[in-house]
Amino acid sequence: MVKNLQDTTTLSNGVKMPWFGLGVFKVEEGSEVVESVKSALRNGYRSIDTAAIYQNEEGVGQAIRESGIAREELFVTSKVWNADLGYESTIAAYETSLQKLGLEYLDLYLIHWPVEGKYKEAWRALETLYKEGRVKAIGVSNFHVHHLEDVMKDAEIKPMVNQVEYHPRLAQKEVRAFCQEQGIQLEAWSPLMQGQLLDNEVLQTIAQKHNKSVAQVILRWDLQNGVVTIPKSTKEHRIIENSQVFDFELTAEDMEAIDSLNQDRRVGPDPDNFDF
Repeated sequence: MVKNLQDTTTLSNGVKMPWFGLGVFKVEEGSEVVESVKSALRNGYRSIDTAAIYQNEEGVGQAIRESGIAREELFVTSKVWNADLGYESTIAAYETSLQKLGLEYLDLYLIHWPVEGKYKEAWRALETLYKEGRVKAIGVSNFHVHHLEDVMKDAEIKPMVNQVEYHPRLAQKEVRAFCQEQGIQLEAWSPLMQGQLLDNEVLQTIAQKHNKSVAQVILRWDLQNGVVTIPKSTKEHRIIENSQVFDFELTAEDMEAIDSLNQDRRVGPDPDNFDF
């Protein structure tokens, strides 16, 4: 059972990844991202998830340097954007991300979306970076089962992580089962459905019972389902509150009630018909 903010899951290659981190999607470059990352690190977070397309890697890097926390204690993730998918262009994109972050390596590098005809070459580039020891772990984001199967058909190295939209309205049962079976760690983006679940009555009832917020109940549900979670917030009190999910446990009935909210409803694009 996950006991605290620094607890980790062990990826298929033995690398330890925190169960809980801070996502910085839509957090503005400059003081906003610097301050939110610094408050997360100050309050015990050790995992930060960014991406080239978020255009805030420089601020994330600045916050890491200013935090004074040793690099090896941190787990930093970034992602290669669709326009850069290809063998050489993915390697170049990795260099650019490192440069912006001011880091010598990433803990996890992901292909952001499965752009047809492009993601296999990008995966080959990630394998090269991994084999050269330039990144600790590699994975994908927004991949359905058929994308994973397609990559794995030719891959030398299996993806270690699949980061997908995941929340009580989108339980991703098929993807989750496949990833469990294959030893691929599932990770949730938009775990709070961008705030759309906070007034849900089922979740409010469970939250009252445990004397917790709806957000805390959802994040606890992620963890009890074996899913790494990276809620985003720019407010320090919310960053702290989100992480206070280690002092209670949802019952089997709670978990079933939350599971029953699934409607396969997305707030983001469907990877199968996203206009890349």
